[in-house]
Amino acid sequence: MAKVAKRITALRDGIDRVKLYGLDEAVKMVKERAKAKFDETIEVAMNLGVDPRHADQMVRGVCNLPNGSGRTVRVAVFARGAKADEAKAAGADIVGAEDLLEIVQGGTINFDRCIATPDLMPLVGRLGKVLGPRGLMPNPKVGTVTMDVKGAVAAAKGGAVEFRVEKAGIVHAGIGKASFDEGKLVENIKAFVDAVSKARPSGAKGTYVQRVAISSTMGPGVKVDPASVLSA
Repeated sequence: MAKVAKRITALRDGIDRVKLYGLDEAVKMVKERAKAKFDETIEVAMNLGVDPRHADQMVRGVCNLPNGSGRTVRVAVFARGAKADEAKAAGADIVGAEDLLEIVQGGTINFDRCIATPDLMPLVGRLGKVLGPRGLMPNPKVGTVTMDVKGAVAAAKGGAVEFRVEKAGIVHAGIGKASFDEGKLVENIKAFVDAVSKARPSGAKGTYVQRVAISSTMGPGVKVDPASVLSA
């Protein structure tokens, strides 16, 4: 424990936990402290001025990161016939209908994103209790219930990141890897914050984006001045 505490203390050295840093400086600081033996994910967290217990203050959407997420995303598609063939050609990892339903009901979920054509949603609806808690239930609001299977698979594979506000009014997501250039991380963060800003619900009052912070998987958080992110 002492060794872990010493490592964390060393990583926090030079970070003022009260100060709000400009985005460029914050990204540089986070990258410098991403020293794990694997390529750490760079994450952004936003505190929003909403109460998601109210339907008119729910925040949900999807952001297509301009430089990708750096993750290998496994995609499952519920489709039949020509649309199933289209999904396979687009690079979907798992494609099916009733057969895929049985696999998921059996407890095997070997995918990170689930897409479905509208005609198969009554079938997929049976999996609500399985996919819902994992955030995998297809939803037209985030483009995962669609006839454009090719486009949806391409977006998922190319770095589309879904977001949904939590009970405490926080939205967070992985927006890249520590190995990314600083400029690419900055672009991805701005794109994500912009997407969340555009998803502002009608019931939100006062300051919408209240706090922004970024961190790496094993590193400390750095508070970011919201103005330096929202200026774009």
